[in-house]
Amino acid sequence: MDISTFYSVKKLAQIFFMQKIIGINRKVPWPVHFTSQVKGYKKIEKLTQKNPGSALGCYIDGRNGIILEKNVLIGPNVSIISQNHSPIFYTEYSENPPIIIRKNSLLSSGCIILAGVELGEHTIVAAGSVVTKSFKEKNQLIGGNPAKLIKKIDDYKE
Repeated sequence: MDISTFYSVKKLAQIFFMQKIIGINRKVPWPVHFTSQVKGYKKIEKLTQKNPGSALGCYIDGRNGIILEKNVLIGPNVSIISQNHSPIFYTEYSENPPIIIRKNSLLSSGCIILAGVELGEHTIVAAGSVVTKSFKEKNQLIGGNPAKLIKKIDDYKE
């Protein structure tokens, strides 16, 4: 499956111009929408064809590590923040394990995934949710602030 499956020619040209010519997210080796920001791209392991930051207004901070498995869809205005400030000295960061998002998951519009979170296979995060802890089970819908299990769902169908 090539990249043109996910983008129109016009959209690819716009992303290329803003990213490579203007310089917004220039160093990121995959297409990123010009309204999105990707930090620490070298520590983002993406096994998915879908590119983090390709939707409008995303903030992806991979400086502490992010692992995105196959078929992870990230909606607009999603924030994935892998680092936390130290509670005693705000200019330092605390060590956290990387964020792991297992295959066939959906991060809906405006949700926030915080440092150290692991989401199990086929997890749907409801729009506007703040995920502060791990949900390692599979086939689940989570949501709220802070996020909690809303219900179990059926297996993902390819």
